[in-house]
Amino acid sequence: MRSDLPKVLHPLAGRPLLAHVIDTARRLEPRKLCIVIGHGAEVVRERLSAADAQWAVQEQQLGTGHAVLQALPHLDREGVVLVLYGDVPLIASGTLRSLVDAASTGHLALLTQELDAPRGYGRIVRDKAGRVAKIVEEKDAMPEQRAIREVNTGILAAPRARLDGWLARLGNDNAQGEYYLTDVVALAVADGVPVDVRHPASPHECLGVNSKADLAFLERRYQAGEAARLLEAGVTLCDPARVDVRGSLECGRDVSIDVGCIFEGSVKLGDGVQVGAHCIVRDATVGPGTEIKPYSHIEEASIGARARIGPYARIRPGSALADEVHIGNFVEVKASKFGKGSKANHLAYIGDSTVGRDVNIGAGTITCNYDGANKHRTVIEDDVHIGSDVQLIAPVTVGKGATIGAGATISKDVPPGGLTITEAKQVTKPGWKRPAKK
Repeated sequence: MRSDLPKVLHPLAGRPLLAHVIDTARRLEPRKLCIVIGHGAEVVRERLSAADAQWAVQEQQLGTGHAVLQALPHLDREGVVLVLYGDVPLIASGTLRSLVDAASTGHLALLTQELDAPRGYGRIVRDKAGRVAKIVEEKDAMPEQRAIREVNTGILAAPRARLDGWLARLGNDNAQGEYYLTDVVALAVADGVPVDVRHPASPHECLGVNSKADLAFLERRYQAGEAARLLEAGVTLCDPARVDVRGSLECGRDVSIDVGCIFEGSVKLGDGVQVGAHCIVRDATVGPGTEIKPYSHIEEASIGARARIGPYARIRPGSALADEVHIGNFVEVKASKFGKGSKANHLAYIGDSTVGRDVNIGAGTITCNYDGANKHRTVIEDDVHIGSDVQLIAPVTVGKGATIGAGATISKDVPPGGLTITEAKQVTKPGWKRPAKK
């Protein structure tokens, strides 16, 4: 990977590779979940939330069979052991369920697939009757074995009672000097245990990550799947190849998403929502009929129905916008609430504020919410009109129905109704000369 970050922590769709595998394992409802860690063990443990998992450290990386040995003390003494890999993130739970079901009958269950270019994979060697006889790693394979197109994915399920004995009999007489988990296949055959083969539903399920190129390829495969899911649900995607879902995206009817949009975390879009080009939405809910214009960023916020956001708007965490709110171009809202029908259409910053209903905030208005040490709150009550280029120095309250004239600096509470201005005498200096460049 040419990176200091452990491979299994590299992100796919915004989440570590290993997190995808753990989630898939959880969908099978296992009695025990054990994660074997080696390279970068402490970093992996720190960055992954897996309170339901046991951790096993493989101090020396002596092969896949040796890795599974480290996990056995953490697992139940009965049942089926399913072995997954932290760098194979797209494996489907349905595929794994078929393996577990096969192993539950006392057989060894193996996941294989056929590849046109099997380079790098262990080959499935079958006997004359077509039964699996063994797996040969490529470095140990003879030329005729390397021509085999059926390959080992590494994923298998085995009865726990038999797996213990097979792992205890593994040797390391091979080109790598490692204890291969794949050698349990030959041991199972020698013991007369049937080897059941299963295949993935999709050819991309078993692809692993060994380079940034692999990671980029799987990212596009994952996003293609998400786009297909959205299209099937009736979402309009202007270009299915140019939308990224890095979490969960739930859409109502007649939702439209333009190109270059990114959805992170948990996002819910109501009926008829339109998302313009190149928007980023993270952990947010958007009400029915709302339009998000291009290049807007929305993060950890809720937006009501029939609102209009952007273009180039930024809605920061802790913000809640009611129905029919308008937040226009180059307006930033942070940790603030807007009542129904209120507007800030141009070049404004509203932070740590409570804005009532039917408020109009003029261009260039800002809330001065930070005194250098602490944040303070601004309260703007219903039906307030604020002119352009106004500074509201928090903590301050603007009363219901008040109007504030353009250019005012407000440092005291404004009473309801009436016009509040901060007057300054206009002065003209005749004959004044602009400085000239030397």
